[in-house]
Amino acid sequence: MDDASEPVSASKPSPNSPLVGFSVFGPREGFSPQISILVSQLDWMRRVVLSRLQNLTQEDLDWLPRPDGNTIGALLLHLAASETYYQIHTFDGLPWANTSQEIKKRWGPAMKLGDLGRKRVKGHDLPFYVDVLKEVRERTLAELRKRDDHWLMTVDENWFWGPTNNLCKWFHICEHESHHLGQIDLHIKSIKASGVSEGSGSNN
Repeated sequence: MDDASEPVSASKPSPNSPLVGFSVFGPREGFSPQISILVSQLDWMRRVVLSRLQNLTQEDLDWLPRPDGNTIGALLLHLAASETYYQIHTFDGLPWANTSQEIKKRWGPAMKLGDLGRKRVKGHDLPFYVDVLKEVRERTLAELRKRDDHWLMTVDENWFWGPTNNLCKWFHICEHESHHLGQIDLHIKSIKASGVSEGSGSNN
């Protein structure tokens, strides 16, 4: 009888895997126990996203799958914008509606996507997007280091989809990234199939 717990392959993990060192979730130095697990998830998901972007050109990043679609570049900036808005809400304690005009000017097109995003988010190379994602994530990690598990479990009774704690809000950032990674993967496949660029990223 087959043992359902047996791994599909007994081969050793690749030392070149981008997930080496990221796949054991648990304690992280400088973070409380539960926040450590959240940080493990955020780090793992971000590592997967970055692994898909290798060798993408500016042309790839600006490619539209259809007239009403979103580019890979816009999706990447959307990830950074969403994380920024959740920082403002959960770390700075500002209601969603009280976002400053400065933040709206910088992040509004990427947050909303659609026509505004198609007009404004283009013309950037891959290092631009990677640097923005890194900048935003560094603030997230710095703020999470200041907080404890009590804060993480604190419930917002008035959140728009119902009572929600900070853990769920930040897990949403993680699953939101996974959602858009699926779109990015499809874009890369389409780019390769159409011959838009010879250097399109990894799609493992």
